[in-house]
Amino acid sequence: MTRPRLLTIASMVLLSACAGGAGAAPPQGGFAAARLLDKPSRSPQPAPPVALQPSGPKHLPPPRPGRRGDTAKPLARVEAANRSAVREPARDFYVGAVQVYPWSEGALYRLYTAPGQVSDIALQPGESLVSVAAGDTVRWIIGDTASGSGTTRRTHILVKPSAAGLSTNFVIAIDRRVYHVDAVSEARSAMASISWTYPDEALLALRSTEASVPEPVAAGVAVDALDFNYRIEGDRPPWRPLRVFDDGRQVFIEFPPALGQEEAPPLFVTGESGRADLVNYRVRGRYYVVDRLFDAAELRLGEKHQQVVRIVRNGGGRTRARRG
Repeated sequence: MTRPRLLTIASMVLLSACAGGAGAAPPQGGFAAARLLDKPSRSPQPAPPVALQPSGPKHLPPPRPGRRGDTAKPLARVEAANRSAVREPARDFYVGAVQVYPWSEGALYRLYTAPGQVSDIALQPGESLVSVAAGDTVRWIIGDTASGSGTTRRTHILVKPSAAGLSTNFVIAIDRRVYHVDAVSEARSAMASISWTYPDEALLALRSTEASVPEPVAAGVAVDALDFNYRIEGDRPPWRPLRVFDDGRQVFIEFPPALGQEEAPPLFVTGESGRADLVNYRVRGRYYVVDRLFDAAELRLGEKHQQVVRIVRNGGGRTRARRG
């Protein structure tokens, strides 16, 4: 018997044994009848669902509030901001009858007025008025005027209410800044005027002064050659010179520190013929520097009521400064 036939007989024997163990006789032909297996006693549990994460952002914005929330909360914030921005009159900031507020960006400055009285809003000298807007132009009388001239010219906004118990606001636009004034009218008391100081500009000026190097009045001047043998006569205006001296080539006229804040007087030198001629000079700080010597000169300022200060060199010997 060949090897393939032995394998076939062994396979038939095994199938018969399996069928006999199950209690059923094998059919003729040597094959067991096919049958379905019994169902399992417990059905398999389904797998738990897998939670899918969204691909968008994890933090979504909260839902938008309704109409009530849109109107109530913003208005409350506006009222709170206005209350915190109001600057009331303070006793320490009064100069006479003028309340001087320290200016700051975004502040509301209180102005108390009264019927029959005019209150003055005085702006910074040198500012140019662009426009004035008021919330109530029917019951408030508003005007503007100016005082001074040149660099001291100052704009004034004049305000008068028609009755007590009124309130409005003023927006005053200037070429440098914007003023916000909150005005209230009372029955009796009124503020005569309000104005401002400007701490930010003062700080910038101080830093500029500290950082700058003062320009010398003149170079190459021998101290022991200075001649102070001059006298000052005539009127006594605020710009009257303090002293006059020369170094043999130039004449130096020293003025008070306020020279830069006032109008500078021109200088006229009197010649041998007695005629006064305008002379060229240089301004160095609070000094006039004249590039020539003279025996007599005049400082003149004004037209109708002219102020005249004379500078005369004494005829005696030269007075020399001593080294201290």
